[in-house]
Amino acid sequence: MDDYHQNMFQLVAEASRSLNLLEEKEINAILEAIAKETESKMHYILSENLKDLQRMDISNPKYDRLLLNEQRISDIVKDIRNVISLPSPIGKQLMEKTLPNGLNITKKTVPFGVVGIIYEARPNVSFDVFSLCFKSGNACILKGGSDARFSNEAIIDIIRNLLDEHDVNPNVCTLLPNDRGATDELLKARDYVDLIIPRGGKELINFVRDNSRIPVIETGAGVCHTYFHKEGDVKKGKDIITNAKTRKVSVCNSLDCLVIDKDRLEDLPMLCEDLEKKNVIIYADKYSFDALFQFYSFDLLKKADDDSFGTEFLDYKMAIKTVSGIEDAIKHITAYSSKHSEAIVSEDKNAIKLFEAMIDAACIYANASTAFTDGSQFGLGAEIGISTQKMHARGPMALDELCTYKWIIEGDGQIR
Repeated sequence: MDDYHQNMFQLVAEASRSLNLLEEKEINAILEAIAKETESKMHYILSENLKDLQRMDISNPKYDRLLLNEQRISDIVKDIRNVISLPSPIGKQLMEKTLPNGLNITKKTVPFGVVGIIYEARPNVSFDVFSLCFKSGNACILKGGSDARFSNEAIIDIIRNLLDEHDVNPNVCTLLPNDRGATDELLKARDYVDLIIPRGGKELINFVRDNSRIPVIETGAGVCHTYFHKEGDVKKGKDIITNAKTRKVSVCNSLDCLVIDKDRLEDLPMLCEDLEKKNVIIYADKYSFDALFQFYSFDLLKKADDDSFGTEFLDYKMAIKTVSGIEDAIKHITAYSSKHSEAIVSEDKNAIKLFEAMIDAACIYANASTAFTDGSQFGLGAEIGISTQKMHARGPMALDELCTYKWIIEGDGQIR
């Protein structure tokens, strides 16, 4: 590791320890000051964001992720205040017992210490990560994508200035330089960083997992399916499919593949009616293609190939797979799922129960849109990511998932 990055990481690690001395009311007061400053500096943030937007093709699926506007800034401020309203996750007593020898053992939640976040063109993540890390007593090292360079620099400057004004070491929120080498150095900083969380596409997550010497929680990549069962309600299905696909196409919880029972192919034109209005391109297998051929726009209807399934589109695109029953649907989803969010539309309780038992994913929905996979929607405040793994955290990660625990053992001279 070069001296420049080593010194930077060491300063963050030292600063992180000072957070252990902050009271919850002090943390909340600082977060509220940041929320107010973000509101007052809205036009400055938007002007810096515009510099980033001008460097990106508007047709790029990442453009929507990169975009900030007044409503999105207001939503960010709301999320910060949601975090303020939540109880501190630190110091929770998970267990206490006294052994026969008189030792009193307590298990309590504590911060990880230093959390490194590597993310792509999502400037809102800078606010989300800081507010969650700060509330949970963690310092954060941020490595944003080059596409959001100006936005991230403006956001982190606001945060660090407020920390300094409140006599908190600003190194608890550090933005790494805008180059690939900084990412490589961060992934090697095992003496200073306790946890790495990548937020982005499959390529980024695989790179971080394969190259990190620090424990990694995988988040983000979502290949999401919705299965329309033979006992599905058409109205519910239509609304759920449209919402999951088109509410916001650039996010990991958006729908990528509609799986439909062959007995309900006649309802497929109705299920896809609103998708056509949104200009969604459909990659249909043979059976669904035939069912849609006379009802869906010729320019938007394509024949599926091997690459159509298991693809996270992040765009106005969706695949359709026809299955012969629920067992076939489960088999298809299992083969192509990223274990993020999967849904079934059915009025058959037994079918729902089987789907919930057999599908391996962080979030499983029955008669609801996968768009709800979100920390705020789950009542967790903001989120630091959606974990698709099984160790430590799974699904939306917020304050509790940024904690580990330690054992406190108190005695009166006992020896072994």
